[in-house]
Amino acid sequence: MGASLRALRALVLLAGFYLLGVFLLAALGGIDYAVVTTLHGPIVAKLLLASVVLTVPIVRGMFMLRTPKGEPPAGVTVGEAQEPELWAAVRDVAQQVGTRAPDEIVLIDEVNAAVAEDAKLLGLRPGTRRLYLGLPLMTGLDEMQLRAVLAHEMGHYANFDTRLTPLIARGRAQLIRTIGYFHERADKKVAKERAKQERKDEKRIAKGKKAKGVDTAGEGAMYRAMAKVYIAYGNFYMRATRSTSRRQELAADLASVRVAGRDSAASALRELNALDSAHDFYMSSYATLGVGAGLLPRPGEVFGGLRRLLDARSADLDELRRELSTEPTSPYDSHPALAERVARIEALPDDGRAGQAARPALELLADAGASLAALEQVVLTPEALALKRVDWEDLVHESMTAYVGQGAEDIRETFAAEGAGPGLGAVLDAFDADPAVRWRIADRFPKSEEAQAATGRTAREFGRPVVRRALNQLVSVELTARGAARWQLSWSDSASLRYPADGFEDRLRQALDAAVADAPDTEPLRKLVLAP
Repeated sequence: MGASLRALRALVLLAGFYLLGVFLLAALGGIDYAVVTTLHGPIVAKLLLASVVLTVPIVRGMFMLRTPKGEPPAGVTVGEAQEPELWAAVRDVAQQVGTRAPDEIVLIDEVNAAVAEDAKLLGLRPGTRRLYLGLPLMTGLDEMQLRAVLAHEMGHYANFDTRLTPLIARGRAQLIRTIGYFHERADKKVAKERAKQERKDEKRIAKGKKAKGVDTAGEGAMYRAMAKVYIAYGNFYMRATRSTSRRQELAADLASVRVAGRDSAASALRELNALDSAHDFYMSSYATLGVGAGLLPRPGEVFGGLRRLLDARSADLDELRRELSTEPTSPYDSHPALAERVARIEALPDDGRAGQAARPALELLADAGASLAALEQVVLTPEALALKRVDWEDLVHESMTAYVGQGAEDIRETFAAEGAGPGLGAVLDAFDADPAVRWRIADRFPKSEEAQAATGRTAREFGRPVVRRALNQLVSVELTARGAARWQLSWSDSASLRYPADGFEDRLRQALDAAVADAPDTEPLRKLVLAP
């Protein structure tokens, strides 16, 4: 089947999504007519009422095909006067690809770039076109790699192998939103009924009666049945057009090669694979590290600090750049496997643009720092924006100090339950007065099955490292409270505690070993940590 016929088939199936509702309504109308003309009595009213009940979800389903827009990503809309270089690059890429440039550019907080249209009639009528461009994406790419990504995204709206290509792209995107909307509405129906039944059960229990339990099997049965029909048709459409859509993805990849060059297009896909994982790790381990302690990085650094991590861990990310997925993300995914896409691009002839110099993509912005700070104001919650802003070094030290201190409270309570504590000095006094208190303390901490079964010396060997770790945490709290140690930021590794002098860590290790030895000696730890 040729490209035009495949696209025409997709267009017919797309129109069938509307015609399905018309067919169902016509079928119900025919049944109603037959009922009225052939039957008499109360049964007619009952059957007509059932028909109305069925008609409601069908009509609502037809309107849903027009209404679901989805919540657009939060972001900062930038005009051409604000970002002339970025707009010039985007317009240039659109011209080279052969499609109209977006009407708006919105900077977002994702490792992603996407072009979306407010299309109508399941994508058959074009509308306002927006480019959603992630600042974390720009942080990890150079300008040519970014142009490759933009060319791919805008390529979906170009007439590569048929003039129906943009229609199919818009329609597929609208169908995905529609199916998602059906799922969402069905889930809300069930959740609402579940909550209602749970409240009734709570009232019954309060009155001393037995709860009936929750049963949502019959809730919204007609609606969910019709939703399943539309969802099934949508899934069928996705499967039927998958090969066409994947050809369009490969065509869009070729557009990125034409615009940015073979090597930049391939390296952009490899970089995206690494960048996505790096960004997730950065946000959880660095950007939001201090939230529990009431802290955030300086303005612009919540998203801007990603560049520091990428520079420090480039070697670690090389494996992600090499190891690409060989399977699509789902049966309905229009994208072929990433490994296949990269292999196709790298198999193309050398276009002479290997090693072309390119500035970092963020330099397309008039003021990257200001853009990153502005994005925080839009994306972060008011509660997050109200947190104290500090430098990275202080954020790591203050956060780790707070978290280790919180963990030490449980340890102090455990020690105090055996009369040891609460301070480090009192703990060491208790060790000197009764060495066996260490093993009773160890018994209060969680144990493995093997440790629980152990007795005598074997039990002490299980307990020794437990007490040592707890003691070490108390030492860390003591040293940081006195300003004798400080948690140190590392972009290439985990945060570590920096001790007051060279060799201190070795002496501390020996002192801790002595404190938990069979014949405990707490003097080295006292001199090292508690001495003025």
